[in-house]
Amino acid sequence: MRDVETRPRRNEWFIIVAIILVSLPLILGFLLLILSSFSEDMITNLSPNSFRPTIENWINVFQGKLAITGGIRQNILKITFNTLIVALGVSGIVTLISTLAGYSLSRMKFQGRKLMMLLLLMLHAFPGVALIVGVYLFYRLTFPQDPSMVRLYSFFYVVLARAALEIPMSVWLMKGFFDMIPWEFEWSGIIDGASRIKVWRKIMLPLIKPGILAVALFGFLAGWQDLIYVRTFLIDKTLATFIEANIEAEYSHMPLIAAAGTLYLLPTIIFFLTAQQLLLQGYSGGIKG
Repeated sequence: MRDVETRPRRNEWFIIVAIILVSLPLILGFLLLILSSFSEDMITNLSPNSFRPTIENWINVFQGKLAITGGIRQNILKITFNTLIVALGVSGIVTLISTLAGYSLSRMKFQGRKLMMLLLLMLHAFPGVALIVGVYLFYRLTFPQDPSMVRLYSFFYVVLARAALEIPMSVWLMKGFFDMIPWEFEWSGIIDGASRIKVWRKIMLPLIKPGILAVALFGFLAGWQDLIYVRTFLIDKTLATFIEANIEAEYSHMPLIAAAGTLYLLPTIIFFLTAQQLLLQGYSGGIKG
């Protein structure tokens, strides 16, 4: 009995050590980035002599200074707000459409249902870069003539375009959550005279809160970290395009850019640390469906 009990524990420790070793270069990269944001110079190794602590980089970042002299300035708060608008917009659209579509594919039988599910998987398989030419053509065809609407339209379009890439997989995840709910819950509401929309809103949605939160989280992170679509369609800067544009600029003080990069990573780190169980439920729900 003791041998049987110790073998799984040994296997678990072996898997944990293997994961840590494989992830070590990535962990070291993030560690050097964070340390550089609190140092006077960029840190390229873990030598104690290369780390000279300071919080001046973070102060300069929030003041918008990109150079040590302070001659080059950017409104980092506005850039962060732009990133937040895109992330929340993508999250809202993905969550709304995936909960509606996931419920329909799970509970309703209609012609073309299997074909639609197959097409969703095919759409998810397409990389966003491969679709950007067609998306850009549609962007030019629908471009507003009124100059005052261009900035608003660019936000609207990049949110829709980025959300479209996340919807296929999100629909499959939500379908998996709806499939796990027994039909009795739904039929009880229909027998009491509730419409399908009311059943979906009042009965089904409260039962799949983990799935809704997981999809909303995935959508938020997709919008927060997007670079290609934001750079192509959005007139204003986000944190991703801000860092990409200044990472090789001669006037930039690299520890400042490291601080901006750390600020850019914070939502992702916080979400994954606080929502690990939620993300596991999200994946398992989609797989079971």
